[in-house]
Amino acid sequence: MDTSSLKSSKDGVDELPAVDTALARRVVRKIDWRLLPIMFITYNFNFIDKTILSSASVFGMTADTHLVGEQYSWVSSIFYFGYLIWAYPTSLLIPKLPVGKYVAGNTVIWGLVVALTAVSTNFGGLATLRFLLGVAEATITPAFVFITGTYYTRDEIPSRTGTWFAGNSFGGLVASLLAYAIGRIENRLAPWQFLFIIFGTATGVWGILLFFILPDGINSCKFLTEEEQACARDRVAIAGTGNATAETKNVKIYQVIECLKDPKTWFLAAISICTQIPNSGTQNFANLVLKGFGFTSLETTLVGIPSAFIAFFNILITGWLAGRLKNAYCFLIIFVVIPPVIGSALIYSGKVSLGVQLFGYYLISFGPGALPLAMSVMNTNYRGITKKMTMTALMFVAYCTGNIAGPHFFKTSEAPHYQTAFQTIMICYALAVVEALGLRAYLMYANRRRAAETDGTIGREAYEDMTDWEIPGMQYRM
Repeated sequence: MDTSSLKSSKDGVDELPAVDTALARRVVRKIDWRLLPIMFITYNFNFIDKTILSSASVFGMTADTHLVGEQYSWVSSIFYFGYLIWAYPTSLLIPKLPVGKYVAGNTVIWGLVVALTAVSTNFGGLATLRFLLGVAEATITPAFVFITGTYYTRDEIPSRTGTWFAGNSFGGLVASLLAYAIGRIENRLAPWQFLFIIFGTATGVWGILLFFILPDGINSCKFLTEEEQACARDRVAIAGTGNATAETKNVKIYQVIECLKDPKTWFLAAISICTQIPNSGTQNFANLVLKGFGFTSLETTLVGIPSAFIAFFNILITGWLAGRLKNAYCFLIIFVVIPPVIGSALIYSGKVSLGVQLFGYYLISFGPGALPLAMSVMNTNYRGITKKMTMTALMFVAYCTGNIAGPHFFKTSEAPHYQTAFQTIMICYALAVVEALGLRAYLMYANRRRAAETDGTIGREAYEDMTDWEIPGMQYRM
């Protein structure tokens, strides 16, 4: 670790170097224009490839693969079993490996798996490939969380996280439009098979490009000069999360234990579970729910487009607000989960017109905005590479748990109205409100205690692999 840029104050305490403001702005602009489009596009594919199952289900896949009973629900949720198994190991590997090449390799593999899904003829084949897809995709979001913390300061993380995470929702828009076009193809191959072949091939090609355009870290950024690379490292040391400067090769067991003992860990995990139980169900059953409203298979692909727009702009706007309003994270989480509570209640009641039910369905589209905000809370408030990557893994273990459970509340016997599912969605988002308030209360308490124990300054520890508990001067964002 290079701490040569540190200088000593009169009392012998190391101080952080000053960062040239004009140079820093130029560096951030370069990083934004290079990294954010790459992560945004990758996240488009990430969302499309795991959710085209919904479009495939109304284009004949369930009949062609002879799915019966709850088998479609299991095909939907088994993706997250693969994700769950690989989430923690890959989170520990990310800081040890060249992250750009690691992401690229995983992207090529997941594209191949998606394309092969087109040859599935039964439940076993579908389930196996969906499981493998979960393993391949498990690396992407933890890697992007790590990359964001490596290049950006705590103030910049929410808006940047929102930008690449919005690729999820934009991917939904792209998937809906292309699914409508593909659904009109008349060929010996079924439309659902074309969906998997086209999107899988496109993902694989994009993965090959990533080998050449996604850097492995600040030191390998060819688009930055040596002076700009030094500035990028210093910026994140002074006002960031420590990813760019701390030693990352060794797993530190005490940081794993500290993460498990940290109360904010369990608040964030609870928020992740309660927002993801609704997420997977509405993703994988979206077209079936819309078909239950009375739309045709092709019409469902178009009627779902407003949902993608709502989620896309909601994620971008709340991410931008979180970056500007440093202590509004928890309030913003509450803001995005209240509309789904109302929307699911409208659909669950079953006593409203089709137009009102569709309005309720669109209100549920605000819900996906909660996860990127929770990830921003995590990325800005955890330091120590092992502690942060352990928390990242726990967040996605909770994410997988919620997504595994979600589809099973959509009971085949209750189609097309799925009363149990929408009751569950309403309860889960209501619980997320309580959990966000509890997290904010804890962080306020922790900050008051820290303020009483320190003068709030951070020195040499900014360059060390130290946890937030070991840096008394660090104040949590709420």
